[in-house]
Amino acid sequence: MPVEKVPSWIKQVLMPELNEIKGELKAINTRIDSSNERIDSLRNESKTEINSVRSEISGVRNEISSVRNEISGLRTEMNVKFDSLEKRIPVLEKITALEIKIADLEKRLALA
Repeated sequence: MPVEKVPSWIKQVLMPELNEIKGELKAINTRIDSSNERIDSLRNESKTEINSVRSEISGVRNEISSVRNEISGLRTEMNVKFDSLEKRIPVLEKITALEIKIADLEKRLALA
């Protein structure tokens, strides 16, 4: 084949193939770009969801802390009331003993 015929042959055979490959590469790049956009969108959605979950967890922790404080306050209040009751029990026992003695004295006076 003469040298002047080679470029024409390349044009006729290879150029359509190269143009087809070029078109396929553009389509692949478009799909890659689209995939990257979807990945970025999913990443942003995931970050938003994670932040939302973190916020909810923080709220739950605050509520748990609040409940603990309430329970601690109730425990203290109950201890104060039990201490008060424990102090009253001996007094009530003495009053009951005195009432029994008074009733016994009243019976003796009634018989006399």
